[in-house]
Amino acid sequence: MNTHALRFKPNQDLKKELLNWTVQNNIHAACIVTCVGSFTQAHLRFAHQKQGNILKGHFEIVSMEGTFSKQGAHFHLSISNEQGHVVGGHMLEGCLIHTTAEVVIGILEDDKFARIHDPETGFQELFISKK
Repeated sequence: MNTHALRFKPNQDLKKELLNWTVQNNIHAACIVTCVGSFTQAHLRFAHQKQGNILKGHFEIVSMEGTFSKQGAHFHLSISNEQGHVVGGHMLEGCLIHTTAEVVIGILEDDKFARIHDPETGFQELFISKK
């Protein structure tokens, strides 16, 4: 696995920037190794919900996980508010960086990720193949 370290800046949308980076760099399979930073707005979909929730305020990124490629992504995110209360869910576009987002990405050189509709779950699920 090769790694890349990226820093995103205030007012950037973290998910959009990560997906743009994967397209620009022709990334076929990647994962989040670590991410720290802060948001002024988070957009999360909670478990078993159809719609996302926009949260406004000041939040610390507590953890972020995910698999992604130039064909799509699946990210989960945990954030804490100014009182230290933590909430997490499926990260959607609209997570706006406050001061920084420092992200280390792992590139899986031998794999290729695709998102394919799974009739059993009804979602675009991860399909893994070898290059």
